[in-house]
Amino acid sequence: MGKAYEHITEPMRRLVADSKMFFVATAPSSGGRVNVSPKGYESFAILDDNTVAYADITGSGAETIAHLRDDGRITFMFCAFDGPPNIVRFQGRGRAVFAGEPDFEHLVETVGRPPGLRSVIVADIDRTSTSCGYAVPFMEYVEDRPRLADHWADATADELDAYHRAKNAVSIDGLPGVP
Repeated sequence: MGKAYEHITEPMRRLVADSKMFFVATAPSSGGRVNVSPKGYESFAILDDNTVAYADITGSGAETIAHLRDDGRITFMFCAFDGPPNIVRFQGRGRAVFAGEPDFEHLVETVGRPPGLRSVIVADIDRTSTSCGYAVPFMEYVEDRPRLADHWADATADELDAYHRAKNAVSIDGLPGVP
């Protein structure tokens, strides 16, 4: 049976630490499309009992950033793909922190600086919950896919900025993305 909490518990911390991937869900304030993104590269960090962050790597879209700028609502989900079944969700309000903004460098020290780093997503969590996870399949972790990191490994700051302007400036629903 699932339980809800107002903070991140120690068993939740253990599941997060053991997870090789997680999911991020956001939505615009009215209408528009809900977005769910899988994330990896061990970039997720629990900053305290109610604050989390992860390294946001440049990708083909900027839905999470656009939705956070518009509305701020965010949900993270972690699933146990091995061991006892378990699902953990963190819900709250988030924001994207970009290079040059206060706290960016401090956050990068915690979440890392993968190639193609676009921002650090930080969220204030006001609800956490567990659920059974009985229907989550067993899956074996082999390794991270190197393609995204390899793609951005040699990119210059100017090349990243040009990509952000061309591909990440506006969401699929027309909301402002990467500034």
